[in-house]
Amino acid sequence: MIRVLLADDQELLRDALGTVLGADPRLQIVGSVADGAEAVDFVRAHAVDVVLMDVRMPQMDGIRATEAVRAVRSETRVLVLTTFDVDEYVFGAIRAGASGFLTKDAHPAELAEAIVQVAAGDAAVSARATALLLKYARHRIPSDGARALAPLSPREREVALLLARGASNEAIGRSLYLTGNTVKTHVKSILAKLGLADRIQVVIWAYEHGVIEPGGAQAAPTHPHG
Repeated sequence: MIRVLLADDQELLRDALGTVLGADPRLQIVGSVADGAEAVDFVRAHAVDVVLMDVRMPQMDGIRATEAVRAVRSETRVLVLTTFDVDEYVFGAIRAGASGFLTKDAHPAELAEAIVQVAAGDAAVSARATALLLKYARHRIPSDGARALAPLSPREREVALLLARGASNEAIGRSLYLTGNTVKTHVKSILAKLGLADRIQVVIWAYEHGVIEPGGAQAAPTHPHG
């Protein structure tokens, strides 16, 4: 079972989430806290697979708490909950290491599936939310996308460009004529070489480094032929 910690300053919401998510046989609610600092302390003392983290809390907000949780226990994943689709707080939480975000009005089934996705090491962000999120990254774009891709092999660059556009492993495999396992191997290597936690951070990295430009064009991944 996936061990889930609920972190939200609204007790009624925590109780509701605990009831709904606790009914899913894949999930086990192991704790409920009202503040980011409490979430960090709980993760330090207990095994937690996924923290369901409110982005706005008193004392310590979800951004600082996400960063601290990831520092305390890197294998613990964070899924951010927010009232709005995307804002600077959500972007900050993703940059701090969150694996995705959902709005608080998400359907319980969608929320449960997102927790399962995040626990498996994937990102949980809808296509629409990803598009909105990227608006916050685009103003930071430098000019040399090709240089940012330099640490990657030619094939990894092709995979990274597709990842940056939000393509699934299946879509990447179809586009590049690769097996599912080969795609997974490339994705794992890309994350390691770039020092990124998951797929959503690849998307943000690509926009911040000019690999994908605001108009939708991609940087030419210059590399030797053959």
